[in-house]
Amino acid sequence: NDLWDRSIDRQVQRTRQRPLASGALGVPVAVVLLLVLLTLSLAVALTLPHRTLCLSLAALALAPILLYPGAKRVFPYPQLVLACTWGFAVLIPWAAVQGTLTGHPALWLTWLATVLWSFGFDTVYAMADRVDDRRIGIHSSARSLGSRVVPVVGCCYGLTMGCLALAAALAGVQPWWWLVWLVAAWGMGREVVVLWRRRDPPARFYGLRFAAQVKLGSLLLLGLMVGRAGVA
Repeated sequence: NDLWDRSIDRQVQRTRQRPLASGALGVPVAVVLLLVLLTLSLAVALTLPHRTLCLSLAALALAPILLYPGAKRVFPYPQLVLACTWGFAVLIPWAAVQGTLTGHPALWLTWLATVLWSFGFDTVYAMADRVDDRRIGIHSSARSLGSRVVPVVGCCYGLTMGCLALAAALAGVQPWWWLVWLVAAWGMGREVVVLWRRRDPPARFYGLRFAAQVKLGSLLLLGLMVGRAGVA
């Protein structure tokens, strides 16, 4: 993404100091780093159980990964492509543990929650760049949704929490998990209210809202991990 977008990143206030955009990192070095990271990723994938299924999913994940940088040039909602990419973060671990993608609706509910959540929080992140994106001619869901952006983000967050609740119930988590869920749901709702109340905030505001989702996501992950402990 940074390789493809380096000429665009130079024109956007939020991204102009990225290593490739600023010239602090050269393209040849970036390509070498990319190859090293791809090699390490393949090495990790080769150690997973049910290797064939995991490698097949990893290969499928390459499509949205490669499409995303180009999508923002032609598709009004490129964050949807990115969200589908994040969905593989659910499918591959499940395949490694279960050896299949069938047989449990909790998988697809968690996948849907991940896609909805990713679309929501990356749309918020893109709100910081709307002025620059409009000037350059780059698409984003934040631009395309216009005045509907906050209600749509709110719906994404609400549906995310609903899908996670149903998935957790079907998976049989420990009862105290629901306290974690309530705290996270309150946090999601608070974020939507904060977005709704602020009119024309500085770009840094949206970065803070994005960072808040990292904290809420970490809370949910920890809650799910511990909530499943001891559950057959």
